[in-house]
This record gives sequence, C-alpha cells and structure tokens, in this order.
Amino acid sequence: MGYAVVLGEALVDLLDAECEGRPVFRQEIGGGPLNVAVGVSRLGGDAQFVGSLGDDVLAGRIRAFLDAAGVGLAGAVTVPAPTALAVTTHAGAEPDFRFYGDPPSYGLLTAGDLDVALVEGADVLYCGSIVLLCPPVLAAARRAWSLATGLRVFDPNVRPRLVDGPAALDGLREVVTEFAAGAHLVKLSAADAGLLYPREPVEGVAAYLRELGTGTVVVTLGADGAVVAPAGGDPVRVPAPKVRAVDATGAGDSVMAALVADLLVDGEPAVPADWHQRVAFALRVGAVVCESPGGAVSMPTRAEVLRRFAA
Repeated sequence: MGYAVVLGEALVDLLDAECEGRPVFRQEIGGGPLNVAVGVSRLGGDAQFVGSLGDDVLAGRIRAFLDAAGVGLAGAVTVPAPTALAVTTHAGAEPDFRFYGDPPSYGLLTAGDLDVALVEGADVLYCGSIVLLCPPVLAAARRAWSLATGLRVFDPNVRPRLVDGPAALDGLREVVTEFAAGAHLVKLSAADAGLLYPREPVEGVAAYLRELGTGTVVVTLGADGAVVAPAGGDPVRVPAPKVRAVDATGAGDSVMAALVADLLVDGEPAVPADWHQRVAFALRVGAVVCESPGGAVSMPTRAEVLRRFAA
C-alpha cells in the first residue's frame, strides 16, 4: 500500500463550550486537511501532511499531535508567524468559523517549498480547503496537482467568512472548476454546494462537476447521508446511520479520510455499486466522529468503526 499526500491547513480550533456554567473555548488541533490526514492514518493508511506551520508553542503542539497520530511531516515547513486560530460557534446546523491570524500561518507554503519527490510518489494527492484562498498556497497546490502521478482528490471545504463578496466567490468558483476538472474524486458538503451553486439541487451539482471532468462526486448531507455520482453511474443517495450526535466537528473530513484510505488500499472502484459501499462505510466513520467531541482527536480506527456497527 502506498501513501497519500494531504496538502492544506493546520491550525488551532477554539470550540464553544461551557465550564461550571460559564462560556469557555476548548482548544483542539484542527484544520480540515489536518483532520483528513489524521483520519487516513487512524484508518490504517500512510498519510503525509504538506503545509506551513507557525513558529510558536501551538505549532509545536500540532507537530507533536501529527507525529503521535502517525502522520508524516517531511513536507511541512516552518514559517515565521503565530499559529492561526479558528473560533467555532454553533448557532444552527452548520458551525460558524471566524479565523484569526494575519498573515495566517497556514497560508505561507510556496510552490518552491514542495518536496517534489514526495508529491510525485504519492498514490493519492489531496488538495483543497481554505488554503486555496491564499495565493502562495494556491500556486503550490497547482504545482502539486501538475506533478501528481496518482489519484487526485479535491474538497473545496468552503468557509463563507473568508469569502468576501461576490467577486471573491466568483474567484473561488473558478478555482473549484479548475481543480474539479482534473480530479478523480471530489467531496463537498451540501453547504459548500449551496454557496458555490445556489438554488441548484445537490444531484445537479454532482452532475455538473462530473461534466467538468471529475471522475466521482460525493456530496455529504449531514444526518441525511450523502449523494454519490460515481464514474459510469447515476447519482444515488446513500443513507447515514442513525446516531446520537454530540459534536459534528470534523465529520465531513472523516468521510473524506475514509474514501482516501480505501483508495490507498484498493484504488478506484470498478463499478458504481462499489462506490456506494465505500460511501456507506465512510458515513459510518463520520457517525462515530459525531458521537464524541472534537475533530481530529475523535477520528476512529477501522476496528472501532466495525465494532460500533457490528450489528
């Protein structure tokens, strides 16, 4: 089995919580791509994190956390900036993220920083998330995308607070179009789809991305499961297992991690039904994540998922 390169952000999440009746923020290691890398490793895959990390104590904690999770750091670079923070609050179904740090520590990876051999040797390359709003990292992601010899996986992971107005949204939409056209797999959430392609049903968004050139599209729908539009097949809804959710932080990232981990083991499915089965397993992984607080810390092992849904 080969390895996956996950290019994106690592930061510190401050999660809305309560202690002795008073509001507090719980500190967690975070960032969507970091969650994906940790999830892949916990599910038995080899993941290498590529991104820029700050030069402070918090960055040291991120490095230690990734190392303990078995995630490789050969492609990570240290930059002279404090670690970016994401303050997360919940006022509805979707969490609200506000980001602090200028320049953001995660946004300083350059194309020249890439470990070319590491990228070229990857069986799976993941790119996406908020780093694509940072010109230096967008250039690095484009270079990695062009160097990749394995499967290319993309997740826009849109954060509306970082998309400043219609022009910025149009720019992001162009970036999504660019990466989707060369992707073997695109995973996005219903919230991503709604922001990028308003008033378009999720099946229509999946079909559109397929028309652009994406091999397979998966749109996660929270408690309603996911839509999968596999190569050679029509869009199909896959239900999610019923669980008592505690914290949905990182659930979508865990779905992505499960899909990447299975791509490392077995490559692309040969028939649409195999994609349906992989998405069903990925949704079980996401369900386990929802049953405990935190994002990266709640990523389960394959054995834990199988035990949880043994029935």
